[in-house]
Amino acid sequence: MHILADENIPLVDEFFAGLGEIRRMPGRSINRAALEKVDVLLVRSVTRVDRDLLDGTAVRFVGTCTIGTDHLDLDYFEKAGIDWASAPGCNARGVVDYVLGSLLALAEVQGEALAQRRFGIVGAGEVGGRLVEVLRGLGWDVRVCDPPRQVSEAGGFVSLDEVLAACDVISLHTPLSMGGDWPTFHLLDQQRLSRLRQGAWLINASRGAVVDNAALRDVLLQRQDLEAVLDVWEGEPQVDVALAGLCRIATPHIAGYSLDGKLRGTAQIYTALCVARGLEPVVELAQLMPGAPLVELAFAACAEPAEMLATLCRAVYDPRRDDADFRRSLLGDEAQRRAGFDLLRKQYPVRREIDGLAVRIVGHNPALDAVVEALGARLLG
Repeated sequence: MHILADENIPLVDEFFAGLGEIRRMPGRSINRAALEKVDVLLVRSVTRVDRDLLDGTAVRFVGTCTIGTDHLDLDYFEKAGIDWASAPGCNARGVVDYVLGSLLALAEVQGEALAQRRFGIVGAGEVGGRLVEVLRGLGWDVRVCDPPRQVSEAGGFVSLDEVLAACDVISLHTPLSMGGDWPTFHLLDQQRLSRLRQGAWLINASRGAVVDNAALRDVLLQRQDLEAVLDVWEGEPQVDVALAGLCRIATPHIAGYSLDGKLRGTAQIYTALCVARGLEPVVELAQLMPGAPLVELAFAACAEPAEMLATLCRAVYDPRRDDADFRRSLLGDEAQRRAGFDLLRKQYPVRREIDGLAVRIVGHNPALDAVVEALGARLLG
């Protein structure tokens, strides 16, 4: 078996060496010529995999170590008899941590208590659904918009119009779709962006084209009351530098780049390939997952819940570091900026997840216990 893998996929040797010969290359450079004699293609979201790439090749399995599949032509795969797999939920926790860190940064700048805001989550799949659980666990007011889920599950959801009218914070977690039951390309267009509430915060950690980037730039120029956090961009790795300059936090599509999430993605695709080939998986993620460097955090029972929340989140991840790195990469010409975007992703530092934290509370305070439980961290007795 000949395997071609995006060079940014971790633990490829550890998982796949026993299945065949492995070759790596940058995801954006994968083309038809690179697929000669390749049976298995392992990618991330930067590689478009469709008929133009695969027709006439020996590839019979495509695995993407990501949640999203908008870069895969699934209709073609079915017609061509090509097995495929994605990694749903692999980096959901990392994206939740990114959103929490961004909310804390925005609250600090605005001098506002997060508990006083009303949150609108647009898209309640693996990522958005988990974010809703965390925010509601913290006792915050959350509205959820997900038309496909609303059709199948009925109650508990609101329309996008209601989210725009009622919510002070809007966090986008939809797949990118050009059609179907819920087309999300430019879901937030000029008209909808202009209807954002006074002082609203917009966070997009889904796909760049879910928001009309040119329209958002124009709206932000006109309305200084708005705050924007963008991790994803139309035309990546090319970025609208003017738009980035107007954002409170701007990052190079790394919201889900926790080490845990990336390793889970590789593990899920390894298992899927074994199943597709009728093989018994022999490598387990638990054998390869490194221990976290931060062993434990302790708080006195007199600690303020809001302060403890900020400490726990920032002990694991603060997106302002990635924002600073990204802004430095935007200083060159277009070619340098494109290269810088990919380099930041390739050389991304190790980052763990909040639910790997162990927390000790010295004394008794149910409000602190509730924060730990909402975050998914482990409360020590």
